[in-house]
Amino acid sequence: MTDMQSRDAQAMPSVPRHVAIIMDGNNRWARARGLSSAQGHRAGVESLRAVIRRAAEQRIETLTLFAFSSENWRRPSAEVGALMELFMLVLKREVRKLHENGIRLTIIGDRRRFSSSLQKHMSRAEALTRDNFGMHLVVAANYGGRWDIASAAQRLARKVADGRMSAEAIDEAALDREVCLSQEPPIDLCIRTSGEQRISNFVLWQLAYAEFVFAPELWPDFNGAAFDAALETYQQRQRRFGMSQQQAEVQGA
Repeated sequence: MTDMQSRDAQAMPSVPRHVAIIMDGNNRWARARGLSSAQGHRAGVESLRAVIRRAAEQRIETLTLFAFSSENWRRPSAEVGALMELFMLVLKREVRKLHENGIRLTIIGDRRRFSSSLQKHMSRAEALTRDNFGMHLVVAANYGGRWDIASAAQRLARKVADGRMSAEAIDEAALDREVCLSQEPPIDLCIRTSGEQRISNFVLWQLAYAEFVFAPELWPDFNGAAFDAALETYQQRQRRFGMSQQQAEVQGA
């Protein structure tokens, strides 16, 4: 095993330390009810509140949510505009509640495409919650896994060009230190709602040894009980990290 895999295999807690969620199904939920996509996304905010609350109750250390991918800009302009308005509204209304509950917020992704006002509110939200010691909530916005890896490679290339490291020193551990979430526990569990079974360019590097649960619920129907069910599924898995079943059983003993 690599050093990173050995680190992951050292502890196999019954509750995952780091959970990532691809929140999928707002549009389908809305269409099934004759509602607009904007109404579907607003309904998804209720699930967001419920899952954040339940994750904190379950003592999850880090919860990473895929809110807006770099590919989502391809959606109809009216839907993108509604999403940006909703993002701003959530930052204004919900961050104070996060702060009151000791939750720290970090937003990952390329912010340059967002409006200056939205970027300002992102920074304010992070600053307000920076010193909190409760659960760490990470929101991926204008984020793509390939962008993340490419950006990390660029930073390493600049270090080589500046003479701060040699090309031979670039290995998995070096790249791991440069990608987003490098300071967080490895992702133990990734949940995708709506029954779809794909990663959609989400934290590609960081999901290398994560367990996956593909929940059937559309995101607005995903609640605390559904989150608990995903955790129970995770707890039934045997995490091997490349080892044989027998080795994993000995490691976990």
